[in-house]
Amino acid sequence: MNTAAGASRPRRPAWAGRNYSLLTAAAVVTHLGSNGALVAAAFAVLEAGGDGGDVGLVAAARTLPLVLFLLIGGAVADRLPRHHVMVAANALNCVSQALFAVLVLAGEAQLWHMMLLSALGGTGQAFFSPAAEGMLMSSVQGDQVSRAFAVFRMAMQGAALGGAALGGAMVAAIGPGWVLAADAAAFAVAGALRAFLDVSHIPPRERGGGLIADLREGWREVAGRPWLWGVVVQFSIANAVVAAAEAVYGPLVARDHLGGAAPWGLALGFFAGGTVVGALLMTRWKPRRLLLAGTLGVFPLALPSAALAVPVPVWGLCAVMFLTGVTLEIFGVSWMTALHQEISEDKLSRVTAYDWFGSVAMVPLATAMAGPAEVAFGRTAALWGCATLVVVVTAAVLCVPDVRNLRRRTHQVAAKGAPAGSAEAERPVGGLG
Repeated sequence: MNTAAGASRPRRPAWAGRNYSLLTAAAVVTHLGSNGALVAAAFAVLEAGGDGGDVGLVAAARTLPLVLFLLIGGAVADRLPRHHVMVAANALNCVSQALFAVLVLAGEAQLWHMMLLSALGGTGQAFFSPAAEGMLMSSVQGDQVSRAFAVFRMAMQGAALGGAALGGAMVAAIGPGWVLAADAAAFAVAGALRAFLDVSHIPPRERGGGLIADLREGWREVAGRPWLWGVVVQFSIANAVVAAAEAVYGPLVARDHLGGAAPWGLALGFFAGGTVVGALLMTRWKPRRLLLAGTLGVFPLALPSAALAVPVPVWGLCAVMFLTGVTLEIFGVSWMTALHQEISEDKLSRVTAYDWFGSVAMVPLATAMAGPAEVAFGRTAALWGCATLVVVVTAAVLCVPDVRNLRRRTHQVAAKGAPAGSAEAERPVGGLG
């Protein structure tokens, strides 16, 4: 009888343990709220009488603390229990978004209010992101890590799909304030889930020479791997121009040509839908050359800027966003798998902090300059410039030999931490083409 009951009970895959399940559930909750809040924040600025330059300033205010605190956040996450760092960051995000919502609902939100509260949210993100990536990567092992990352990202992006579409519709129906309030509640729920993470499997950290020594050690990990710093440099430029296009120009094009917040939220939802499909694809496909496959998937990231420059009708923009989501997720899963394979557990948060730092370092400048660039060159020319830069930097990173040649390993845990250029790191895996 017990055997029959056990056979009928659904069983999780071996790689989907308790921590992995909690992390996935919390990510779903936060992405439901935060993707709607991205739409809400932009339209809150516009409804308060702001223009494209003001939207860019609020976006830059959120990103600037990432640049200032990410590296510190990575070092802290490799020293302290990562789930404590994550919960504290979620609490800060909850408070900042709740205050933002109250001010918007009361009609009292001024530009400096929105910039300050966005900066507090960005500070929380700076400490959260390195801890979260390190925690996720330490929660899975074995030959199925790529599938685990793909399923995690599929759940996360599925939530983003619903959050963006619902957020855009809610902004149009009841205004941005309630969407921001829902995001604050989502952070509270996610923080409660993350409080139950178990870190007993992570070996105690050896005491080093202090924060500066930890940062220096993390830098050596990055600088010694051309594939790593090459991709980080690539995304420092690509993310900046895409942020300017989608955080500043996108809402303006939607307002002027597409019908407002709801169509823009729908387009963002199609992007998230594409990432779900891309993640689903990556649960089955395991390219041997991880970064070659991933980098080729970055080229379509230029398409949304080009579509906004035309501008194409809503259905065309949705199709472009969907395709971009599919191909970009190929990069996302491949990148996480490469980091898990090549970086030792005790340095994961510091390395991902440098990754995040490079990825967002130029975003505040790009979003703050988006408004002046529109005045100087026109919105259409600025958007075509964004598309061109994405293509150029992506082609450039393919010139790095390690990006083209880094191979997937069969036994990732045993080889974890091997130098990227070692024979073991470059050993091909048969049957995974």
